[in-house]
Amino acid sequence: MSTRYTSLGRFPNTRLRRNRREAWSRRLVAETKLSVDDLIWPVFVQEGKNERTPVKSMPGVDRLTIDLFAEAAKEARDLGIPAVAIFPETDPKAKTPDGREAYNPDNLVCRAIMAVKKAVPDIGVVCDVALDPFNSDGHDGIVRDGYVQNDETLDALVAQALVQTEAGADIQAPSDMMDGRIGAIRKALDDKGHIHTQIMSYAAKYASAFYNPFRDAIGSSGALKGDKKTYQMDYANSDEALREVAFDIEEGADMVMVKPGLPYLDIVRRVKDTFGIPTYAYQVSGEYAMLRGAADRGWLDWNRVLIETLTGFKRAGCDGILTYGAVDAARLLKGL
Repeated sequence: MSTRYTSLGRFPNTRLRRNRREAWSRRLVAETKLSVDDLIWPVFVQEGKNERTPVKSMPGVDRLTIDLFAEAAKEARDLGIPAVAIFPETDPKAKTPDGREAYNPDNLVCRAIMAVKKAVPDIGVVCDVALDPFNSDGHDGIVRDGYVQNDETLDALVAQALVQTEAGADIQAPSDMMDGRIGAIRKALDDKGHIHTQIMSYAAKYASAFYNPFRDAIGSSGALKGDKKTYQMDYANSDEALREVAFDIEEGADMVMVKPGLPYLDIVRRVKDTFGIPTYAYQVSGEYAMLRGAADRGWLDWNRVLIETLTGFKRAGCDGILTYGAVDAARLLKGL
């Protein structure tokens, strides 16, 4: 028997591997628990009826027409997923430089909200607040002279949040990164009597190279002129993220998000430790595409890497995770 130990000789009988020997024991000592309650499922919606269109850059992800989305939301609810998040592929003919389709009360998002809340009233509906799916420039705000205008964009974002809330959305999730948008949206919601509508702020959203498959899915990648570095955060910065989060909390955010996820788990940890507010992260399209694409080629085990990465999010401090793998994860966690 070996007499080599790893405890500097002070505790010669200590063997951490004892707790790892059996599966039941590993469950007893697990420090981090991932559950279905931690998941939000982002879904892409499209016009039409009874159609699904695969997103080529995101294997296993489809754009769904509203009727199929409502059915998918029932499955999510039955699996125990608390909420779905809606992202539209807007008809290119409806896209304009001012993104006015974002606050059309009969737009694709509003119709999808109403259909889901009618079919599955007990599932939460999260709605993005940003102009990029509706803007002919592909930007999150209104562009003038090559620059995204902050205050002019706020008016459009407020109008968008209001029509989505009035359609039945439960959580408004501003992802635009304009200064002051949380306070403006909170005031507008309260003034209209929507005091129970929650705000999940994309408080620390980085100008990342991991978003390209998402832009394909909503049809904005070809329209995007330039980049988003003048309003999304520099990925080299960490202290700045805490300032962004602090401002959004002061302005009325109920929850905050870090985006992307895996490359920014240090930011998640700092936000959670500093503020203690419900903190979320988004396993974005590029992260999903890397894992799923490698798994489809036989290089990774999809089920294992999905649960491992989501558990990593929880270990870093996430209270919840937006992931395109939510349905797969829910089935795995329930042993289905």
